[in-house]
Amino acid sequence: MYNIKLFSIITFTIWFMMCVPPAESGNDSTSNRKKLDSLRNLRCPRLMSSAAEYYRNRDWKQTVKIYKEITSLDCDEWNSLYAPPQEIYQYYAIAFEQMGKFDSAEFVLLDGLQKIPENIELRKRLAYSYKKQGKFSNEIIEYERLVEMDPNNVTIMNDLSKLYKENERYDDQIFILEKILNLESNNEIAQSELAMAFENSGKDPLDVYRKRYEDNPSNISYGIDYADRLNEADRSEDAIIVLQGVIKQDPSSKIAHRKLAEAHTSIDALDLAAKAYEELFKIDPRDVRVAINTSDAYLNNSDFRQAIKWADKATDIDSKSSDALGQKGKVYYYGWDNFRVTDKDRNDDRLVAKLAYNYFIKAEKRGYRGFSKSKWLKDNEKDIMYGKAQWFMADDKVKRSRKISTFSSDYSWVTESLAAEEGWK
Repeated sequence: MYNIKLFSIITFTIWFMMCVPPAESGNDSTSNRKKLDSLRNLRCPRLMSSAAEYYRNRDWKQTVKIYKEITSLDCDEWNSLYAPPQEIYQYYAIAFEQMGKFDSAEFVLLDGLQKIPENIELRKRLAYSYKKQGKFSNEIIEYERLVEMDPNNVTIMNDLSKLYKENERYDDQIFILEKILNLESNNEIAQSELAMAFENSGKDPLDVYRKRYEDNPSNISYGIDYADRLNEADRSEDAIIVLQGVIKQDPSSKIAHRKLAEAHTSIDALDLAAKAYEELFKIDPRDVRVAINTSDAYLNNSDFRQAIKWADKATDIDSKSSDALGQKGKVYYYGWDNFRVTDKDRNDDRLVAKLAYNYFIKAEKRGYRGFSKSKWLKDNEKDIMYGKAQWFMADDKVKRSRKISTFSSDYSWVTESLAAEEGWK
């Protein structure tokens, strides 16, 4: 029995010794390292050269295949100068991107970042791969890491700002934009984006627009933007001051003159509004719309003489303009409505009503869609407009001239005569 036990013990010991590998000697480890280095010396240069060739030829499938072998051999560890890890993992990822395999590109880049975690270019590429996969949260996280890695890089911060904006994270966008402005206080793009971010987040951006303009007083558009926000805040008087400053900087700014006129109008400073439009007209004396706006400003102030003068300028510029023709009808109508005597049948009242009607009709034939009382005037023609019956009572001198004019002081601003129509004898 003892012999049997002894035999079993000896047998188990021999088996155990056979199964457990012998400890690697220093010589064997060195030998294996030499073999690997020898293989790398042989393979890595060829592989890097082949990878470059396939990449240039846009053979993405072969490029991926070669870079897979390069990374398996750790060629960058063999010689990081000849086989730079950033280049390997970047081009490896790009090849996958070109094949539309952004998940594979992500895997490659994560592998590369294990070796060079502080590499900005690889992390940017990783963010891009997330974007293409619709992993927007991951994309933002990578850019936040990039900002931490390079806190003075305004370009990266701008990219992060765009991502926050695209994902409607406006409070975060405000935070990063303010960081940019701490580095570059006069960064106009950041200032503009900050103002919009405030608006998008529901916050008052007025101070942002003010600072942006004050920091860049020669930038006309910033002054105009600031004035717009002041107007929106019911601070038209302040907007006027800003716009006057803008015009001082650039007297030829049409938009500044127009907005100045509008600001004056908003506080019922109609004389000043009209003068602002007149200054605008001096810049472009062929602008029909400006002439009409000037006419409107005077009309709103019941200055019919100037209103018709500027309406005439509009038709002088373009006699076929429906808006210009409509403006003349509008001035005549409001003038008639202002001066008519309701308890008397005055020819002058009828004449001006008829002039208004005629211009409304001319304008509508050309597509006018603005203010018009043509239908109402026609419906009340016998009571308020000059017609055949009134012409019958005119004196012979008027009939011979085939035209009739107003003579009362109320209508001294009406310089146009009414021409006799066919059938008036």
